[in-house]
Amino acid sequence: MELKQLLYFLEAAKHKNFTKASEVLHISQPALSKMIKSLEDELDMTLMVRSNKTSEITDAGFIVMQYAQKILLQIDEMTTILNDLTELQRGTIRVGIPPIIGSLYFPSVMAEFHKQYPNITINITEYGGAKVVKSVEEGEIELGVAVLPVDEEMFNIYPIVEDGMKLLLHHQHPLADRDLIHLKELKDEEFIFYHEDFALHDIMWNNFIREGFQPKILFKTSQWDLMSEMVGADLGVTILPESICNRVENKHVNIIDIEPFTPWNLAVITKKDKYLSFAAKRLIEFFL
Repeated sequence: MELKQLLYFLEAAKHKNFTKASEVLHISQPALSKMIKSLEDELDMTLMVRSNKTSEITDAGFIVMQYAQKILLQIDEMTTILNDLTELQRGTIRVGIPPIIGSLYFPSVMAEFHKQYPNITINITEYGGAKVVKSVEEGEIELGVAVLPVDEEMFNIYPIVEDGMKLLLHHQHPLADRDLIHLKELKDEEFIFYHEDFALHDIMWNNFIREGFQPKILFKTSQWDLMSEMVGADLGVTILPESICNRVENKHVNIIDIEPFTPWNLAVITKKDKYLSFAAKRLIEFFL
């Protein structure tokens, strides 16, 4: 069995389409089919059931997928360790960042890091905060930016931002002239809210529950600029971190303090007891 067989099989399984997979792999479709057929012959099991438009993964195929992913992750970690010997002359860092905050702090950090280490590739994946934590835990990404708190026994935590939440209202809203609003005063409002896979969703939802009500959700999104624009169009209210509020330029939006105060603290996290490349360690230093 060859690593290339596993790699090709994973790509075909991912797309469930030999044509798409062969295009991604830059090989011919017959060559891809031959490679997977040779893997099936070696295992004496059918891994994929082919049809004209799509291919379905068999039970055996799912098992091979799981082990192939683990094997390739270990190969990737071995390569990362060996790349350290070249003193950052080459290498790849896998980073997870929630999209709602990706544009706030990190373009300048990434630009400066790339300037100093042009041969290091940074693969950035946008995930909701909860998925960032899970992806670091499972080893899919080396480091992630997460909303605190996270499990301190499982992760190394490097705090980078301390912030708080603010309320965004249309400027003609009855409460728009207030300096401070309590969450319980918002029980009848319609909210522009966050998707469930974002840490902010659970943070604010639990705050509302503690105040005795469930928020009425009009719309869910992961884009803070869309949230603020919808408030500006008088479609509802929303709650966002102060650092994001500072970027809102819509003249129809008023930004107001809320109580009880809700912290929004960010940190770079890595999994404890897992090898961290020197390149990743240097990137963390750029964040701090």
